[in-house]
Amino acid sequence: MHLRRLSLLSLIALLLALLVAAPVISVLVNLLHGGTSDTWAHLASTVLPEYVASTLWLCLWVGLGTALIGVSTAWASVMWEFPGRRVLDWALVLPLATPAYVMAYTYTDLLQFVGPVQSALRDTFGWERGDYWFPDVRTTGGAACMFIAVLYPYVYLLTRQSLLERAAGLTEAARMLGQGAWAAFFRVSLPLARPAIVAGVSLALMETLADYGAVSYFGVQTFTTGIYRAWFSLGDRVAAAQLAALLLGFVATLLLAERLTRGAARFNDSGRAGASARRHTLGRSAGWLVTGLCLLPLAAGFIVPAGVLLSWAMSEGDAQFGQRFIRLAANSFTLAAVASVLAVALALLLAYAARSSRSRMVALARSVVGLGYAVPGAVIAVGILIPVTRLDHVLSGLWLQWTGSNPGLLLTGGIGALIYAYLARFLTVSLQSVESGLARITPSMDEAARSLGLGAGATLRRVHWPMLRGSLLTAALLVFVDVMKELPATLVMRPFNFDTLATQAYTLASDERLQEASTAALTIVAVGLLPVIILSRQIARSRRT
Repeated sequence: MHLRRLSLLSLIALLLALLVAAPVISVLVNLLHGGTSDTWAHLASTVLPEYVASTLWLCLWVGLGTALIGVSTAWASVMWEFPGRRVLDWALVLPLATPAYVMAYTYTDLLQFVGPVQSALRDTFGWERGDYWFPDVRTTGGAACMFIAVLYPYVYLLTRQSLLERAAGLTEAARMLGQGAWAAFFRVSLPLARPAIVAGVSLALMETLADYGAVSYFGVQTFTTGIYRAWFSLGDRVAAAQLAALLLGFVATLLLAERLTRGAARFNDSGRAGASARRHTLGRSAGWLVTGLCLLPLAAGFIVPAGVLLSWAMSEGDAQFGQRFIRLAANSFTLAAVASVLAVALALLLAYAARSSRSRMVALARSVVGLGYAVPGAVIAVGILIPVTRLDHVLSGLWLQWTGSNPGLLLTGGIGALIYAYLARFLTVSLQSVESGLARITPSMDEAARSLGLGAGATLRRVHWPMLRGSLLTAALLVFVDVMKELPATLVMRPFNFDTLATQAYTLASDERLQEASTAALTIVAVGLLPVIILSRQIARSRRT
C-alpha cells in the first residue's frame, strides 16, 4: 500500500513505531559503524564472561523460581478451598508494588552481620563471629531471590486465569474419570496452562534483564551494570552500545523462545467457556498448611519489606525530609504525569488506527510498538543519548560559528529526552489497556455511528470515549507507576542536579544510608499499590466462587 493512500491516523501509527524503534536502531547502527574500541577489548578479555555468566544464572534461577511459586499458588487458588483463600486470591499480587531494588535494600539491612536477624541469633545462642555460617544476601543467588519474590505474580496471574478459563472443565472431567488431583494437574492442567506459564516467566525474565538497581547494589556484574559503567565510568559510547546490543540479543532470544513455545502449544478447551472447577475442601491441617505456604511468598515479597520500610520511615527516615523531599516527589510526579498523559494519548491514536485500518503497515507498526516494553531502560537510554549527543555537538558548532559563543549541550540531559525514553519503553503498557477497552466495543457500534454521518473523530469522541474512560484511566495509572519506579534510564538521562524518588533511594542506599532511603522507597511502594489494588479488585470480582 502506498503511503499516500494511508489515513492520517495510519501515518501517525507508522511515525510512533519509528520513534519507539529509533533507540534500538541507534544502538545497532552505532554497533555496526562504531568499530572496536580499546574499552571493548578490555571488557571482552576481563569482565564480559562474568556478565554473560551472571545474566544466564539470574535468568535460570528467576525462571525456575517464578514458575514454581506462580504455578503452585495459582493451582492452590483455583483447585482447593482453604482458610484465607479469598483474601490470598488477590493479596498474592501485592509484591508487584515493590521494586526489586527496594527489596534489595530492605533485606540487606535485615540479613547483614549487624542486622536484626543475625544479631538476634548471636544474642540467643551466645555466638560470636566465626561461630556460625549465614548466607550472604549480596550475591547472584541473593539477587535472584529478590527478583523471584517480586516477579512471581506475573506467572501467578496468567496461570490462574488460564486455569480458570481453559483448564477447569477438562480437569473436572479428568477427576470424574478417576484421575487423582496430581495426575489431573500434570496430565491436563499443566499442559493447558503452559503457554500462560511461559508468557509469565518471559515477563519476569524481561524485568530481570532490565533491572539495574538491585544487581548494582548487590555487586552482581550483568549487562545493565556494564552499560552504565562503560558510559559513565569509562566514557566510551561504542562499548556501551556493544554491551547494549548483546543485552538486546538476550531479550530477542527470550522473545523468540516465548513465541515459538506459544505457537507450538495450541490447546482448545471444548468445555463450557469460563466454566469453574469445583474446589475441593481440604482438611483442617492440610488447609492451614496450604495457607502457610501461600503466605510465604506474600510475606517475602511484600509484608516484610513494606513493614521494614514503614518502621524505618517512622523511626529515622530521610534526614533531608522536608523541602528537598517535596521537590524530589514533585519531580517524580511531574515526570510520571506527563509521561502517562502522553502515553495514553499516543496509545489511543495507535489503537484507533489499528481498529479503523486493515493496512499491514499499521499492524506492523502496532507490533513494533508492542515490543518497546521488552527493551531494557539502559538500552533505550544509550540508544537515545548517542544520536542526541551527536546532534547537540552539531548544533553547538553551528551556534558557535554564528554567534561566537558556545551554548553547551542543548538536548542531552534534558527533560524532553527523558520523557521520550519513558514513552519508548512504556507506551506498550498503555496500548494494551486501551486495546482491551476497544475490544469490548463491538464493530456494529462503529458502523451505526458511520451510518448516522459521524466521522472517525466524532465516533471516537461521542461513542468510544465514554466507554473507554475506565480503560484510559487504568492505562494512565499503570504508566504513572512504571515511571515512578523506573531507575536505569532515569539515572543515565536525568538532567544535572535533577533527582527523583527512585534516584534518591538508590543514591542513599549506595552510600549505605538505608534507613534514610526508606522514605523515598516507601513512597514508591505506596504509589505502586494503586494499580495493584485495582488489579486485585478485578480478580476478586471476576471469580466469586
